[in-house]
Amino acid sequence: MGSIPAEKEIIYRSKLPDISIPDHLPLHDYCFENISAVADHPCLIYGPTGEVYTYAEVELTSRRVAAGLHRLGIRRGDVIMVLLPNCPEFVFAFLGASYLGAITTTANPFYTPAEIHKQARAAGARLVVTQPAYVDKARELQQEGVKIVCAGASTVEGCVPFSELATAEEGEVPEVEGLGGDEVVALPYSSGTTGLPKGVMLTHRGLVTSVAQQ
Repeated sequence: MGSIPAEKEIIYRSKLPDISIPDHLPLHDYCFENISAVADHPCLIYGPTGEVYTYAEVELTSRRVAAGLHRLGIRRGDVIMVLLPNCPEFVFAFLGASYLGAITTTANPFYTPAEIHKQARAAGARLVVTQPAYVDKARELQQEGVKIVCAGASTVEGCVPFSELATAEEGEVPEVEGLGGDEVVALPYSSGTTGLPKGVMLTHRGLVTSVAQQ
């Protein structure tokens, strides 16, 4: 019988040059690291309306939303649920939570109320950001002390308007000391194809690394 070949470690390298990954930075710091050079450049374009947000506008609004979330009691390590379609408020809420060292769990607004409640409870969400069309799906969570923030032109009874967050004083964002790359910033849930959906913990370092390679 022939001998079994020894295991070899093979490293495949890209033909492209190495890139620098500042994996010590929190996600929001990485996103706006060079803002002075691109402040007036387009950062976010909302397809349905064509509305354009510059890097400076996205950074400012995200900090204001962070201050607004802090006023509502969100702190480092807390979880918020973003129950939104693709829209600017999705970005502002996600980055706003990141500034506080909080975690965002994202949910499909077309989920059933039962699916939304199950994920929110499993994730320990303390606040839900959504739109008027989906508020009723999350109403039951209010009975458990979960706050609902509603993004849209119309106000909804019992909900905090997103505009209150977006117009908060950005100077009120607390300094989160020692926010490291290994801390969780996002908690999406798996599809549940082969079992029950599970929360997937994504760290600042992981997302910064992904963005840096784009």
